[in-house]
Amino acid sequence: MASTALLAAALTACSGGSGGGATGKAELKPKADMAVSVNLTGEQVKAGEPVTVTIAEGKLAQVKVTDAKGAELPGKISDDGKTWTSERNAAPGAEYKVEAQNTESQSASTQFKTSAADKVNKVSINIPKGSTVGVAMPVSLVFDNPVANKAEVEKQLKVTTSDNTEGSWGWIKDYSGNDRVDWRPKEYWKSGTDVKVEMNLNGVDSGKGGGLFARDYNTEFKIGKDRRIEVSLDTKKMSVTQDGQALKTIPISAGTPGGKKASWSGKMVIMTKEGTIRMDSQTVGLDDAYDKMVDYSMRLTWSGMYAHAAPWNSGNFGRANTSSGCVGMSDADAKDFFAQSQIGDPFEVVGGGSKGNADIGNGYGEWNLSWDQWKAKSAASGAPQNG
Repeated sequence: MASTALLAAALTACSGGSGGGATGKAELKPKADMAVSVNLTGEQVKAGEPVTVTIAEGKLAQVKVTDAKGAELPGKISDDGKTWTSERNAAPGAEYKVEAQNTESQSASTQFKTSAADKVNKVSINIPKGSTVGVAMPVSLVFDNPVANKAEVEKQLKVTTSDNTEGSWGWIKDYSGNDRVDWRPKEYWKSGTDVKVEMNLNGVDSGKGGGLFARDYNTEFKIGKDRRIEVSLDTKKMSVTQDGQALKTIPISAGTPGGKKASWSGKMVIMTKEGTIRMDSQTVGLDDAYDKMVDYSMRLTWSGMYAHAAPWNSGNFGRANTSSGCVGMSDADAKDFFAQSQIGDPFEVVGGGSKGNADIGNGYGEWNLSWDQWKAKSAASGAPQNG
């Protein structure tokens, strides 16, 4: 009515100066309703591809696409104003709502569903949210299914740190045989660093045989005290330092030199603090050498190398390496060491009589690579990322 009144007023003004009975007529065309459509394949939008919203007439001014939980799918309007395209792919098996507005302040909305994934890929993250870890702990992601599109997946992974720590992603095979990508700093972390990891994988295609990801992942953690351990196979002693200061030297007995019972050497990381566990030599290919409950156990490799209490071997602490591969110590030393240690503490084994370095994926072995060697394992660019 407002627009009609204005138009009538304009016509009166035009004819008012003629002095005679000039008249004018105008036919008012109602404004067409705004209409939008999305890129349906059949009755659904195909998951794993961007969403496109198209306006029938006019130009788009604003588009908001949200999922069933209210999370917004980010996107941009084209230069010509005709289409809006999401920056991320549509998630599988999801419902979305579209709310759009054109440049004439008209509104339109629609809803759509996405196709289900033939196969869904999932991620296991090594650092739980809210954890405090040692200075050698990498971010490690293990995938349920193969990842053929490594570069595309890696581009969706972001590490943010409170002190701009330099680091890089690198792809390796986990001990389980699954694909794995780790983020390792160039040097050991600095104590007190806050770390945030965002994995924006929802709707990303992991490639042949892998399937789509159906959710995002994230974690946050803090770097704790700078505590480092070094075991010398030559002196049969374990040295512990904190913030560069020597704390303690502990007599130990490591793996028997030569053969399967030798210890792994090189730079490792305390992976988990498992406490009292059953150790059965048959599970690690050492026949029936032992089967016992072991206290204060801390895992160093997936293949079964630990640091733990070994009171049955007390006569050899500081004198001979006679274990089946683990680093054993007295109950008292193991209790104190277990209490003070953090998951993520660097644990280096040096000296003669080892069986060499374990494979990178058999634990967190990336610290045995130079920085350039590690960067080369990135699928995205091989270049370091500042967090």
